[in-house]
Amino acid sequence: MDLQLDGLEVSFDHTAVAAPRIRDLLPVYHDLLGGRHLGGGGDHRVAGYRTLQLTYANGNKVELMEPLAGSTFFDSFFELTRGRGGVHHLNFHVNDLQAAVARLTGRGYRLHGLNRSDSRWQEVFLHPKEAHGVLIQLAQPGPREPGEPRPALEEVLSGRGRNGNGVPSP
Repeated sequence: MDLQLDGLEVSFDHTAVAAPRIRDLLPVYHDLLGGRHLGGGGDHRVAGYRTLQLTYANGNKVELMEPLAGSTFFDSFFELTRGRGGVHHLNFHVNDLQAAVARLTGRGYRLHGLNRSDSRWQEVFLHPKEAHGVLIQLAQPGPREPGEPRPALEEVLSGRGRNGNGVPSP
């Protein structure tokens, strides 16, 4: 479904679920609910987390996330969820992140985590206090290289996904 933000194209892309271990999420989201890993995923070393996405028959996606060893990225989130994890954020794609940021700040919304450093993925977050307790990620995906490798599920879990650190998931 396409939504509008003062004329910008906005479309829902995925729900992200975080836990201390992606392997603990797979029995539900992969085995029970039938999510298929179509390749891809990897490590975000600077922030300190690993991700992969599962796709379902209707095209919807769930992103699974876990902290990398030694990372504090999810500490406050896990504190809120008593260490179990849960829904971390909702992701919406926009066709012009710069314009979305300008329109939201112009309306007085609090944004954080603006990251335009990677042309493949630029993002900003709408603070949960602005969205009834839900972290909203707005992202502008960029071009991918033709034939870019898409690591298999076990490659991502073994730390050999995109930007992988070589350390297997716990």
